[in-house]
Amino acid sequence: MSDTSRVSPPIGPVAVIEIGSTGIRMVVAEIDGSGGFRVLDRAGKPSRIGRDVFTNGYVSRETMRESVAVLLGFRELLKGYGIGPEAAMVIATSALREATNRDTYVDRVALQTGFQVAVVEDIEENHLMYLAVQHALQDEQRILSRSNAMILEVGGGSTEIMLLRRGRMAAAHSLRIGTVRVDELVRGSGTASAYLRQFLEDNVRTACDLLEEELPLESVKTFIVIGSDARLAAARLPAECYGEYAVITREEFSRFEEEVAALSPEDCVARLGVPWAEAESLGPGLAIERLFLERTGADSVVIPNVSIREGLLLTAARGPDREHETEMRRQIAASAASLGRKFRYDEAHARHVATLAVGLFDAIRREHGLGERERLLLEAAAILHDVGTFIRTSGHHKHSEYIIQNSEIFGLNRGELTIVANVARYHRKAPPSNAHLDFIALPREDRIVVMKLAAMLRVADALDRGHDQRLKNVTFERREDRLAIRVAASDRSGGPGEFSLERLSLAEKGDLFEDVFGLEPMLC
Repeated sequence: MSDTSRVSPPIGPVAVIEIGSTGIRMVVAEIDGSGGFRVLDRAGKPSRIGRDVFTNGYVSRETMRESVAVLLGFRELLKGYGIGPEAAMVIATSALREATNRDTYVDRVALQTGFQVAVVEDIEENHLMYLAVQHALQDEQRILSRSNAMILEVGGGSTEIMLLRRGRMAAAHSLRIGTVRVDELVRGSGTASAYLRQFLEDNVRTACDLLEEELPLESVKTFIVIGSDARLAAARLPAECYGEYAVITREEFSRFEEEVAALSPEDCVARLGVPWAEAESLGPGLAIERLFLERTGADSVVIPNVSIREGLLLTAARGPDREHETEMRRQIAASAASLGRKFRYDEAHARHVATLAVGLFDAIRREHGLGERERLLLEAAAILHDVGTFIRTSGHHKHSEYIIQNSEIFGLNRGELTIVANVARYHRKAPPSNAHLDFIALPREDRIVVMKLAAMLRVADALDRGHDQRLKNVTFERREDRLAIRVAASDRSGGPGEFSLERLSLAEKGDLFEDVFGLEPMLC
């Protein structure tokens, strides 16, 4: 697992290419060395990747040839900036993510153009979009922190949603509602276009009902929309402009959506001056955005002039930005806690165990040799280790694994979620074993991480066996072949049997820690 804090940001021009559902787009920017960038050039070409995948499940030969031709053109353009294909950051989103022949596509692009394509996961898209929005609103961070907020991006294949509770991540989801996907479904079923609105209303209503479980949408007062549809609305309507973002009223946005809904794609091209590839998706995109807006309590729409490409540029520009990493850790922990609340977890116990676990992690860094990313995974697993009790108390460690594995935590990719799920799985009962399929399916390096983190989590959980947070001031100290767990005098108030429950639990759950680190945990 890489530690991004060890990577220095590049200085000079960099290129980002996004292979999306409706187009292949490139941004060239100059990194200034202080965490910022200046856009030098932009280019884009329409693509039928989304049409192919959402209709047939794969990228056709013709579309693949067109993609290669576009990327070869981009390669020639980048020569003028001294950027080789191996230095460009190339990502693909929802359409290629779902294509059955995505590996063939990635391989052919690499062989014929030199570009190395990284297919990003849905939760990684959310992460990059959040970075881009943060950057656009950097002078007005109160927009995100003063009230509950929704960040929405409607793409060709999916709709990315983030819910923030006063600046803290409450939920992040990727919904299978996209302009190209919807259009292909309606066309394929032979349904008249008049029924498109009802189709969208039904899907958005279902999505919003699920989101209500994580944050009451009526409490959302800040509604942020990303994408070319919303930027067109901001350009054509009376808007308050603030550099990197614009604000328009709810009523104006709704009126514009109604006007566009009455236009055919041909009318959109003629009257609004948009390319045909965007004209086809303009109506459905605005309709989806308005339907979500109507479920919120927002009276205006914030439209940043950013995309996922700016998010990727920021990751390159910032490099080892400690302040940013600290903020992201807070957001990831907040997202994990929000997931726990959804399943009615014991929040006081979870947070206490998490504090003990990361305290133990910090105390034995020399013994485990892990980095800050693994520390974050341990914190997330500690927050969610008992979440499975929502299903059933008996065997809840296995239920916790299932819930985490099939959920989304903002900022964690699928591989990291799998590690968190396994660590939570082993906070009690049998330790990791080669007989457990989910564990043995992990790469060797990840199995070692799970073993180490699970060992620490078991000790931390044992120290709050009664779920009463009695041991508040705990320190860890290595003594030859023992780990001395010291409790402050302020926590002591009992007699000879003091902490007997915790000692018994530690004796039951400390074996894995001793096996992994060669240290016997002892409560002093």
